Amino acid sequence: MSTRIRLQRHGKKGRPFFHIVVADQRAKRDGRFIEKLGTYDPNTNPATIDLDFDRSLDWIQKGAKPTDTARAILSYRGVLMMDHLLRGVTKGALTEDQAKKKFEKWLEEKETTIQNKRDGLAKSADEQRKARLAAEQEANAAREAALAAAAAPEVEETEEAEEAGETAAEAVEGAVEAAAEAVEEVVEEVVEKVEEAVEEATEEAPAEEAKEEAPAEESSEEEKKDA
Repeated sequence: MSTRIRLQRHGKKGRPFFHIVVADQRAKRDGRFIEKLGTYDPNTNPATIDLDFDRSLDWIQKGAKPTDTARAILSYRGVLMMDHLLRGVTKGALTEDQAKKKFEKWLEEKETTIQNKRDGLAKSADEQRKARLAAEQEANAAREAALAAAAAPEVEETEEAEEAGETAAEAVEGAVEAAAEAVEEVVEEVVEKVEEAVEEATEEAPAEEAKEEAPAEESSEEEKKDA
């Protein structure tokens, strides 16, 4: 019976979650399987892999053929590396101790690489968070500046209106004062003319009375001569 190590899809739409299984090559992708070797979650970064190392290695040694994705997962977790080293031991190219040391060294380097990737992702996420925060602060500052700019003309217009009102009031007050002064000047001129007319009338009155009395005296003298 030809067997394959492949992924069996589970999870929700848009968030797939896979089981790593050994199944008959003739079985459907999500059909019956022989053994479950682990799980694979691609929704995390880096992806989360939970794998039974020994059982996976055993199936590889038995001749199970992994799919491309399953091969990448097995290689990532060192299953294929261990299979390669054990083949070398079988052929006499390596001893078991040498194979073990080589695998431990490879595993240490792999863990260092994975940790560096995690640290890099964490740093990148922190930088992105700071960049988003700075962008939000800039956007808030720009929004406040826009609101201030929109409110400024209203204040200026109000101040200009107040200044125009004050100017108009001053102009009205000035016009009223000028009119009052003009009226006072006219009244003074009229009073002066009236007083002058009264004085002239007073001076002419005795002269006319004297003229009226003079003929009376002359007639009395004529009467005496006739007598």
